[in-house]
Amino acid sequence: MPSSLLRFLAVACFAAVLAPGPVAAQSGDGQRAQPADPAKEQRKIDEFAEAASRLAGPASNPECVWLGRRVVNLLWRDDLDTAFRHLDLYDRFGCPGGHIQATFRCVVRQGNIDPKVPETLRARIHTCWINPSLPPPPAAAASATPAPQGTASQ
Repeated sequence: MPSSLLRFLAVACFAAVLAPGPVAAQSGDGQRAQPADPAKEQRKIDEFAEAASRLAGPASNPECVWLGRRVVNLLWRDDLDTAFRHLDLYDRFGCPGGHIQATFRCVVRQGNIDPKVPETLRARIHTCWINPSLPPPPAAAASATPAPQGTASQ
């Protein structure tokens, strides 16, 4: 009995030593830090709600949406090591692996993305996550075949 009491006291003391750490890191006025951009936070909430309303099954779960879109983003940027680590977490949450494949296929089929505009990639990944069977844009097919030149009509 005394050893269990000592063990309890040791754990309690250890917890007491660690407890002030996060409290000391807060600002002096006791207020919590606000999100950097409330509009950005609202957009995330809206995107999760859209996925929940338009998808069925686990692909619509917020953790699957968040992790899955990150995996697709990392795959697009050729960060395969990090993508596979995220994919392990994605699988651990019971999220559908086929949805990652279909979404990445959709993103690739849509054509190139301007690397200077990161919102373009984010928006395309979200659109493809919601509808992975999205057909490629017709403009890409039309621009692939050049128009004949040098023929004049009379």
